[in-house]
Amino acid sequence: MLTVGVIGATGYVGGRLVPQLLAAGHRVRCLARTPEKLDRVPWRRDVEVVKADVLDRASLQWGFKGLGAVYYLVHAMGHYRDFEEADRAGAENAKSAAAAAGVGRVIYLGGLGDDEPDSLSDHLASRHEVGRILASGSVPVTELRAAVVIGSGSASFEMLRHLVEVLPVMVCPRWVTRTRCQPIAIADVLRYLVAALESADGQGRIIQVGGPEVLTYSQMMQRYAVAAGLRRRIILPVPLLTPRLSSHWVNLVTPLPIGLARPLVDSLCNDVIVRGCGQLMLEEGRRGPISFDDALGSALSHVKDLEVSTTWMDSAKDATPASPMPQDPEWAGGTVLEDVRTATAEAPPESVFGVLSGIGGDRGWYFADGMWALRGWLDKLIGGVGMRRGRRHPDDLRVGDALDFFRVEVYDPPGLLRLRAEMKLPGQAWLEWRVWRAPEDGGTTVLGQRARFHPRGVAGRLYWWALLAPHSLLWRQMLKRLVRAAEMAHRTQNS
Repeated sequence: MLTVGVIGATGYVGGRLVPQLLAAGHRVRCLARTPEKLDRVPWRRDVEVVKADVLDRASLQWGFKGLGAVYYLVHAMGHYRDFEEADRAGAENAKSAAAAAGVGRVIYLGGLGDDEPDSLSDHLASRHEVGRILASGSVPVTELRAAVVIGSGSASFEMLRHLVEVLPVMVCPRWVTRTRCQPIAIADVLRYLVAALESADGQGRIIQVGGPEVLTYSQMMQRYAVAAGLRRRIILPVPLLTPRLSSHWVNLVTPLPIGLARPLVDSLCNDVIVRGCGQLMLEEGRRGPISFDDALGSALSHVKDLEVSTTWMDSAKDATPASPMPQDPEWAGGTVLEDVRTATAEAPPESVFGVLSGIGGDRGWYFADGMWALRGWLDKLIGGVGMRRGRRHPDDLRVGDALDFFRVEVYDPPGLLRLRAEMKLPGQAWLEWRVWRAPEDGGTTVLGQRARFHPRGVAGRLYWWALLAPHSLLWRQMLKRLVRAAEMAHRTQNS
């Protein structure tokens, strides 16, 4: 039995790989920049969690001690403007730390594509470079290369899903009908990752993995329409749409921010197919890879049944508490603007907090949802995250979850929920609710609501004062309706 480290356990693939490793009988140590993100995952008690950052070599070296193998599942795309440099630094640190700590092997998940750097998108070239850096050290490396990953919550699947469901007619660049791709189900990616650990033959090798079919992106969109019960889409290829223009369109139509949409769209211009038979080594004695249609059906089923365990949003750079609230000592002397309100509820704290936990997403924000939607649309136009991200689950929250254009910073039921704004703002903003009983008032439940804004320069102050009147109306009505919803939920439970 190996003790295995997973760098990227808070991300899309890593969060699904950990339970697979546990099921295979391995001990698992999760190395996370912000361990709080793992507090509420179902397998938390079965793993060791260590605070470590790939950009901090000392933390990696300490976290790697005693590990027989390390999975390297991090990628800076969409998190840093210069993601290539961040990826390069992270790989160098991991290579050195693994050698110093005596790690037995490293398993890295990269991307398919030819090895000629000049012919690759920046995203794929960076993925290949990371593999080369890791392999240049003394620790044996197994590099698995995959293309588009199809699974509920993956960035590729969500981009495909939103494009097809939102647009019955699409004007697309020509490469959509020409570039070849070999999509692979997330279940197969996980299976290959576990198999790579158990196979000595994979050490020091690059193993290409893919599904059983080679498709163009337009074929994938048509197949998605069939799987989702939609009419076939009309796709009109034109020569004028560059990848950069296409990425802006993807940013507006899908939940993906421009920082992630642009490198993904750039990569779709490259053929990403398996060349050679490297993957057969891992398939010997096992079933073959899942078909594209079955992968789509499984992903759609998980979305429908609300069983999306991880999403592409989990790995966002600022997906966890990164900034103190303005009342903390280090903010002394700074300007803090806030709107503070309280209301009483004829319902227990658990009922009030249950309503808070379900805010956003399809339920909306309890007042002026049109205003929220408009703000999200404007945010998308200027390169922000917008409102299309929704939420991972309609009722459950975890620290680090995306919630429309907020991020869950503190989740402590039934007393405290704090959201940090991620929309484009001239400053930093939080929205916080506290729930408590007031003993002096016969045990009545009190809901406290606080909107806080730390402005940046003159623009930040002008922003706050210009929107003071609509914000005051919004916060007042939202608080009233949250209380009303909690009381109604409590009465329904007891009727």
